[in-house]
Amino acid sequence: MSTPIERVDTYANGTIKARGFELDGELHGTWEWFRADGSLMRRGEFDRGVQVGTWETFTRDEKLHKETHFPQR
Repeated sequence: MSTPIERVDTYANGTIKARGFELDGELHGTWEWFRADGSLMRRGEFDRGVQVGTWETFTRDEKLHKETHFPQR
């Protein structure tokens, strides 16, 4: 059985661009994407590379802007 591995992607200035986990080379579990200013832009779940559940998109001041729903696997 495989174990999820943490992954953090950064902008050139070192600020976090995205963070989450990979399982067997695929995005898996909760992932978050950030703008270059560090504010949270988007958050959602992957099931072995497939978007599932509710994904949230945020404004620059991190207020919920919209939700997008994907089917569960």
